[in-house]
Amino acid sequence: MLGNGVIGILSETCNKWERRTPLTPSHCARLLHSGRGDTTTGVARIIVQPSTKRIYHDSQYEDVGCQISDDLSQCGLVVGVKQPQLEMILPDRAYAFFSHTHKAQKENMPLLDKILNERVSLYDYELIVGDHGKRLLAFGKYAGRAGLIDFLHGLGQRYLSLGYSTPFLSLGASYMYPSLAAAKAAVISIGEEIATHGLPPGICPLVFIFTGSGNVSLGAQEIFKLLPHTFVEPSQLPELFGVGRDLNQPARTSKRVFQVYGSVVTCQDMVEHRDSTKVFDKADYYAHPEHYNPIFHEKVAPYASVIVNCMYWEERFPRLLSTKQIQDLMRKGCPLVGVSDITCDIGGSIEFVNQTTSIDSPFFRYDPLNDSYHHDMEGSGVICSAVDTLPTEFAKEASQHFGDRLSQFVGCLASATDNTNLPAHLRRACIAHGGALMSLYEYISRMRNSDSEEISEDKANCHSYKKKYSILVSLSGHLFDQFLINEALDIIEAAGGSFHSVKCQVGQSVNVKSYSELEVGADDRVVLDQIIDSLTSIANPNETSGNQEKNKMSLKVGKVQESGIKKGHDTERKTAVLILGAGRVCQPAAELLASSGRFSSHQGYKACLEDDSEELNDVQVIVGSLYLKDAEEIIEGVPNATAVQLDVMDHENLFKYVSQVEVVISLLPASCHIFVANACIELKKHLVTASYVDESMSMLNEKAKSAGVTILGEMGLDPGIDHMMAMKMINEAHVRKGIIRSFTSYCGGLPSPAAANNPLAYKFSWSPAGAIRAGRNPATYRSHGETLHIDGDSLYDSAVRLRIPDLPAFALECLPNRNSLVYGELYGIGHEASTIFRGTLRYEGFGEIMATLARIGFFDTEAHPILKDGKKPTFRTFLLELLKSKSEDVDGPLIAEKDITERIVTLGHCKEQGTAVKAAKTIIFLGFHKDGEIPASCQSAFDVTCLRMEERLAYSSTEQDMVLLHHEVEVDFPDGLSENHSATLLEFGRTKNGKMTTAMALTVGIPAGIGALLLLENKIKTRGVLRPIEPEIYEPALDRLEAYGFKLMEKIQ
Repeated sequence: MLGNGVIGILSETCNKWERRTPLTPSHCARLLHSGRGDTTTGVARIIVQPSTKRIYHDSQYEDVGCQISDDLSQCGLVVGVKQPQLEMILPDRAYAFFSHTHKAQKENMPLLDKILNERVSLYDYELIVGDHGKRLLAFGKYAGRAGLIDFLHGLGQRYLSLGYSTPFLSLGASYMYPSLAAAKAAVISIGEEIATHGLPPGICPLVFIFTGSGNVSLGAQEIFKLLPHTFVEPSQLPELFGVGRDLNQPARTSKRVFQVYGSVVTCQDMVEHRDSTKVFDKADYYAHPEHYNPIFHEKVAPYASVIVNCMYWEERFPRLLSTKQIQDLMRKGCPLVGVSDITCDIGGSIEFVNQTTSIDSPFFRYDPLNDSYHHDMEGSGVICSAVDTLPTEFAKEASQHFGDRLSQFVGCLASATDNTNLPAHLRRACIAHGGALMSLYEYISRMRNSDSEEISEDKANCHSYKKKYSILVSLSGHLFDQFLINEALDIIEAAGGSFHSVKCQVGQSVNVKSYSELEVGADDRVVLDQIIDSLTSIANPNETSGNQEKNKMSLKVGKVQESGIKKGHDTERKTAVLILGAGRVCQPAAELLASSGRFSSHQGYKACLEDDSEELNDVQVIVGSLYLKDAEEIIEGVPNATAVQLDVMDHENLFKYVSQVEVVISLLPASCHIFVANACIELKKHLVTASYVDESMSMLNEKAKSAGVTILGEMGLDPGIDHMMAMKMINEAHVRKGIIRSFTSYCGGLPSPAAANNPLAYKFSWSPAGAIRAGRNPATYRSHGETLHIDGDSLYDSAVRLRIPDLPAFALECLPNRNSLVYGELYGIGHEASTIFRGTLRYEGFGEIMATLARIGFFDTEAHPILKDGKKPTFRTFLLELLKSKSEDVDGPLIAEKDITERIVTLGHCKEQGTAVKAAKTIIFLGFHKDGEIPASCQSAFDVTCLRMEERLAYSSTEQDMVLLHHEVEVDFPDGLSENHSATLLEFGRTKNGKMTTAMALTVGIPAGIGALLLLENKIKTRGVLRPIEPEIYEPALDRLEAYGFKLMEKIQ
């Protein structure tokens, strides 16, 4: 039966809320139908147990070719999310689910006994770990996302009971929304309300404290970032309250506040060394927590409104917040309103969280002053949430995320008759096979025997109690996921010693360590000493022994504990990235890369990068610019960054710096990329650009492949994020056998509404000349089967009104953007879509004003007679020349708006009076009616117009720009149903330390930086010249963008 290629999908029965599935219908479709030629998925059939509560209906599985049946007896592989009921375990099959058996947890041993008795091959998702020690299958971010939304929902109710009406009151619990996108949209709406009307002074500043920096914390922060927010360092918290030295007396503000505050705390913010002369050392803290005192209750908790607990904790470490500490804090007026314990660590790091809650009853209230617990929102105290099934609230997205990863190797499991032929990461995840534990997991039976002995009433039966000498040994590290426990037990038994388990605490993810106390015994003191020496030797591996596998771990034994931090053999060497070009786009990319390491001082950026790992290697950033001063300005305040003077046309210098790094990012003009690319290929270094992949770059494809180099182009906004969002929608539709009937895409860099304070409602964050030329390019697109061509001179006149349903406040218009049809071929929809359109967004009225200015002659590029021979006419004189006014008017008074309007109409430049008025207002705003001299460098009307626009349409240092990207896809399905899919990105410029970073710089620089990180982490394995249109690139890149705080909204109607 094993390896017959038939997969069964279990009906989840563990609790009423479990609606997730390990494989969605789209994954099943791909597994069943995507085999081509000699390439197969290893899956012949899929049988799905019927379920009336699964997030995907049975009919959806039937539509893609699955069978629906309670009977899974034909299945060689059965997959689920949670463990099934024991009677559902069939003999001689393979099963994959979260079994929670590999750490010998007593409550799960009946399940393991059933597995062994039925000769089942058991694969545990928790043990499927990649080459770098990262779990490949997890739901952490969804727990964080759902947990924070649920808490915000309860926060509104709690504040109402305290007498405050807040926008949070209108937010629902996570499960109340049909999708994560809908829930995010609701949070964004809450954020807009806060940004517009503020929060009541009596609850401000509203401070959220996030513990930990793993996926759970990242998911919670992702939701938090949808609100208007500022992240502060823990040390800056007193400043929010205007507090001096007395940290226990925070003062409330008297004004409404229009944002919330967040702070991410790690262990160095929670404890300090008892010896005041010593600084915090993480390795020392893990090895000797008894040498540290808790400080969270003094330094952080007095300023917390909400504590979002996302960290793993063990009893040997100080608590984050004890019952006594919270009682003392509340007596002193601590503003804490509630605790969202997403880790659901009952009686753990937050001692007074002593019970779990449920999705349908997510809160209890703890009254510290009376030390009492209540199940309501009224009365004194703090509200607490500790739900242990949070990911299932976003069952659809969580299932999609999980299945995306599981589907990559489920075919191997389905077709494997012998697990010895499986890839290493799957072999290691197999706990039992053929009625016996795999060798890696033989420790389970040892631990079980030890447990049985420990609870025996006859102490004499315990091995260690039979021995003359015994000692308590503490082991900590990655004992179970890296199987170090096997090594320790082998040492004890091989020497003739014995053991029994006194305490065992297991890490709940691959990023945290486990802790075990063993009582080790021996009849001979010399033997016992030898055991301790041997255990000590694996806690202190000989660095010259060449045993790199041991060197990746530390094992703590008694008083000779060493750090349990996992290190690769080369982590001491910093990886490096060279960024070429020091324009505005450079700094976000540099900050992102430089802050990816553990020594980053930028918490917000660091949180965006710690995707699946506990810590990232340091990235050394080298910024090269033709002018050293520009590069030095970019790296100011950026850790791990160096500025160099570099001319890419200097072959020797270019090779010198490219040879020092692993990845190069070129933010130079597109014409320079070819020189950089050739250097990268010769030196075997990867390259990322944000520019279009032109013919010269495409021709390097085979050359790059042969060199084992990836050249990743179009990794910016447009092109870049637009590709990623589009291909995600298109591929998801194709998996469901949908046909794309219409694809429309709109993108624009605009002023924020507050900054759109001129007649054009537009400002330039880059050269006006480039923007104006782009507005004169011809365009081609397809509409309802008809191919349309727009001449460049008519482009502005072709602008049409546009409203985005989910953003009704924006009065927009769009202009066709070059040749849209090439995207039909690029996206694989040219043969099926009757409409393919890509447009540039502007605020409504822009096109008609620019078209009028063009007809007047403001954009003419020919040398103008009035500007020849070094003449310096005034702007007013030049305007009169363009308007063909009589020369005797030259010395008259300033030209009025009315006069300009009349001339425009008289000359026939526009038919509508209203348009002429708008054009006249623009001309006056640009200052063409004034008497200042035109510089001699201006030779054409185009030069003069660019000069005035650059001066008058620039952003001030405090003004925000905005990027808006919106895709709409119409899909027809074989069953006759049609769906409209949309995806939207809305991003505003961000202020940090008083300095504005434009949304355009962020949305171009951050994707380029993410591309470099993905190459550094070997997430992108394909070589050659690439665009971000393959799942290998766009899936992790979009995840990173969302983690960074970009608002990617998706909707299906």
